[in-house]
Amino acid sequence: MPCSATVDACVDLSAKKAWLLSGGEVVYGPVQIMPGSASDPTPVGTFRVSAKVKDYHSREFDAPMPYSVFFQPGIAFHQGSLSKYSHGCIHLSPSASQKFFGTLASGDTVQVVR
Repeated sequence: MPCSATVDACVDLSAKKAWLLSGGEVVYGPVQIMPGSASDPTPVGTFRVSAKVKDYHSREFDAPMPYSVFFQPGIAFHQGSLSKYSHGCIHLSPSASQKFFGTLASGDTVQVVR
């Protein structure tokens, strides 16, 4: 797990993996993810969860984004394809997206590394 032990969620873009942490310990993961493409990259850095929307629908891409956990404007963990790149979001499997949605809360820390 390549992130700081103080974060609540960790994303490793190069490994296409994500974890949930609590008290410095991994409590879930690693799970497979699909990040943004080279032309629509997932931002790298440390962010805070800003919103959660169970049945979000992107107007920009006219696409459902179930179990969205936003950590940047327009960027979220959500259920999506694990074989097609996103437009910057972090795609998770149905079960992983539900776990991330149920575990992360507003203000929690998300770290994204390459």
